[in-house]
Amino acid sequence: MTAFREAVEAADPDAMAATLADNVTFRSPVAFRPYEGKPIVAAILRGVLRVFEDFHYVRELSAPDAHALVFATRIGDVAIEGCDFLHFDEHGLIDELTVMVRPMSAAQALAEAMATQFPQIKREAAGAS
Repeated sequence: MTAFREAVEAADPDAMAATLADNVTFRSPVAFRPYEGKPIVAAILRGVLRVFEDFHYVRELSAPDAHALVFATRIGDVAIEGCDFLHFDEHGLIDELTVMVRPMSAAQALAEAMATQFPQIKREAAGAS
């Protein structure tokens, strides 16, 4: 089990941030452009902790420098299935995190929920810089 998975399952934002490389790239399931850098990615992950309910991983796939963590969660009454794709740098830190979700109604619910979080996410990221 990866340290990231343990941190997410514990809903521990500091432990989640500790798994990220300073130059981490995050590819969101609902935004076209990737987010770059630990402060904004850590803030986004804190926002996700605030909007997801009953989050749990259901499967883990591993390679030497990458993992895929399949999850189930919900936002309100909308069930979400998704996958966190993690790539690790030479120090074992996450340098790429790509998240995909399904179905479309889940992506829409996630986009709406995260849009309400973004003012706080921006403040948190600016404070961490």
